[in-house]
Amino acid sequence: MRATRVPVLTGVLPVERGRWLPELLAGTTLAALAVPEVLGYARIAGMPVVTGLYTMLLPAVVFVLFGASRHLVVGADSATAAILAAALAGLAATGGPRYTALAGTATLVLAVLLVLARLARLGFLANFLSRTVLVGFLTGVGVQVALGQVPDMLGVAGGSGGLPARLAHLVGEFGGVSLPTLGVGLGAIAIMIVGRRVDRRIPAALVAVVAAVAADAVFDLGRFGVAVLGPVPAGLPGLALPALAPSDLAAVLPAAASMLLVVLAQSAATARAYAARFDETPDTDADLVGLAGANLAATVTGAFVVNGSPTKTQMVVGAGGRSQLAQLASVVAVVVVCLVATGPLAHLPLAALAAVVFLIGVELVDVAGLRRILAVRRAEFVVALLTAVAVIVLGVEDGVLIAVVASIVDHLRHSYSPHNAVLVKSPAGHWRSEPVARGARTSGGLIVYRFASGLYFANASRLFADVETLLAAGPDLRWFCLDAAGIGDVDFTASTVLADVFARLRARGVHVVTSNLADGVRAELERYGVTPDAWYDTSGEALAAYETECNRG
Repeated sequence: MRATRVPVLTGVLPVERGRWLPELLAGTTLAALAVPEVLGYARIAGMPVVTGLYTMLLPAVVFVLFGASRHLVVGADSATAAILAAALAGLAATGGPRYTALAGTATLVLAVLLVLARLARLGFLANFLSRTVLVGFLTGVGVQVALGQVPDMLGVAGGSGGLPARLAHLVGEFGGVSLPTLGVGLGAIAIMIVGRRVDRRIPAALVAVVAAVAADAVFDLGRFGVAVLGPVPAGLPGLALPALAPSDLAAVLPAAASMLLVVLAQSAATARAYAARFDETPDTDADLVGLAGANLAATVTGAFVVNGSPTKTQMVVGAGGRSQLAQLASVVAVVVVCLVATGPLAHLPLAALAAVVFLIGVELVDVAGLRRILAVRRAEFVVALLTAVAVIVLGVEDGVLIAVVASIVDHLRHSYSPHNAVLVKSPAGHWRSEPVARGARTSGGLIVYRFASGLYFANASRLFADVETLLAAGPDLRWFCLDAAGIGDVDFTASTVLADVFARLRARGVHVVTSNLADGVRAELERYGVTPDAWYDTSGEALAAYETECNRG
């Protein structure tokens, strides 16, 4: 049997002539912009800050080797970091050896789930987080992340428990606010906001971090009660082993499953968006292999969960990068940072790092997206808002489950009440849809009725009610044609309703036919024993047959 060849470096090769320098510059830009961010993501995850740098090393290399996307940048991510922190908070002391080992366990389990998703072709699970719900979910995560940084920006102790308890604790600590600490945090925020308004390409977060480090080196901010990060290990990561006890694997499995959905949804959406932008063909299955390998690499190097990042991807594309060569260039730049630049990070005020993370959280709050949804789909806005509130109040991990449920409910809401119609011919001879109304007819005694969704237990009553409405008035009905162009499946409950409708129509002397019926759906109806008096390929054929019969009469 011939072995299956695993493609490698498809996101890099071929390298176009003249692209080396632009890709190297884009990768250097990514490193400058992303290094402060990944330090912040490490804090969100409750991990030692240096592990944020580790997420940009071997995990990125492995994804470049085995992933398919030419643009998707892989690294630490705020949403998965928040889920990880929520899951591990009650299991170990934040940032300690036990905590980091459990983070490795969760990352390893996620890698296994990604492999299983690839083998079982479960990439479709990405679709279970609708865009509407994803906006609400990320908005809730943003609020959680931003509020979580306020204590460090104020120089007070953070609370524990749910959001109400933490807010109450924070209010009680206002009397102990450190003004110098607050000044450092607000100064860092001001630098980042001004830098981004001047030019988004300016690494404003890096400028703020460097300025804060320089301020501590010059003024010894510790004398004024400003806490600093402290020593950061230099060098490249060594081999790390996760906790593999069965109880540990069971403890992190729910969080890994939640992160799987987020990784699938975010990575797939980002890869598809940029593939469409550059007229390329996405390969979600290959990207799943790359993401699984990247998370395995994160596990063995002491990092934490990595994900496809839309913000980092845009950083590279905005800087002129057009292949994964840019991500490899960023890896080289981060290697240099790990080897020679971790020493100054010891002087980084925690308030400045908290300010970086605070703005990350604020930017996740998608006010523009919520406004767009509100303007065009008020019901979906309610779904997005409820998802955001659930994440804020109940926590990120439970919020993922609620987000999935909200997506499914949103889908069922649409399919439960489809826009069914009576088809009529326009004066130009084209079909147009008319609302289902008392006495509506396609032509004389003919109704061509289109059911605009899959027919299942929850919406089958709509079919029955529509037929009753059509029969309530109008000319005597002689033919009834069910246009099934929108019906992709008929479940058992719906088949019984359909059989009842056909029987009631026949009892009134109506000739019952179908049109535009997919072969698979026709096979289902035949298996159920629900058959019309005639099958037509199109509604036009049904109309022609009806008119022929009328002419004979």
